[in-house]
Amino acid sequence: MAEAPRLFVEDELALSDPVIFDPAQTNYLTRVMRLRTGDGVRLFNGRDGEWHAQLEVDGRRARAVLRRQTRAQYVPPQLSLVFAPLKKTRTDFLIEKATELGATELAPIMTAFTQTQRVKEERLRALVIEAAEQTERLDVPDIAPVQSLSNLLAGWPEARPLFYCDERGAARTMADELVAVGPGPAGVLVGPEGGFSETERQQLRALPFVRPVTLGPRILRAETAAVAALSLWQSGVGDWHDIPYLP
Repeated sequence: MAEAPRLFVEDELALSDPVIFDPAQTNYLTRVMRLRTGDGVRLFNGRDGEWHAQLEVDGRRARAVLRRQTRAQYVPPQLSLVFAPLKKTRTDFLIEKATELGATELAPIMTAFTQTQRVKEERLRALVIEAAEQTERLDVPDIAPVQSLSNLLAGWPEARPLFYCDERGAARTMADELVAVGPGPAGVLVGPEGGFSETERQQLRALPFVRPVTLGPRILRAETAAVAALSLWQSGVGDWHDIPYLP
């Protein structure tokens, strides 16, 4: 039997409170998925775990009655991806993959060589919700307001390492830096397609919480660098390295 469709909702999830779907969700459930009254749907809100619910359709309106919690809420390791927005389709790819790879915050920044000056936070929010629905995440990454690199660095917690992917300077591997730093909240910083300016590189390397890392001998595209760095962090100190083997 196919798994019930899975949707993110803003509502509180509790047995006593039905969930009223908005028009877009109602259209998806009834017209795209062709569900009817009595069919099952899975719901999550990032706070109350995942719930199995039963759909009730009345004309153009739909709601769900919660039946049982299927998974308790999971709090993932705290990992921010700080990135310079790229062209539309490549930013979409980066957002989708960062969500799949467990980033808990996405922080767009403006740098000297950032290719686009417009960031539609509502669109990014829609992308992370869709990716979270598809990947069985119980949470949805936060979208930080766009800001300059300098402002982000000025407000960064000094106790929280920021792994700076430097394609040109001398740096240790991510694996070596993770051994030195260990687990805990962290950030990954990838630059725009043209890289960071020399002024920005000097600014980054002067900060004690910035940990320059290399991602190998090849020059990676910005979205590829993000995927590589997030994967290395998750496998080293994130929620990949302690998953029990299930035969």
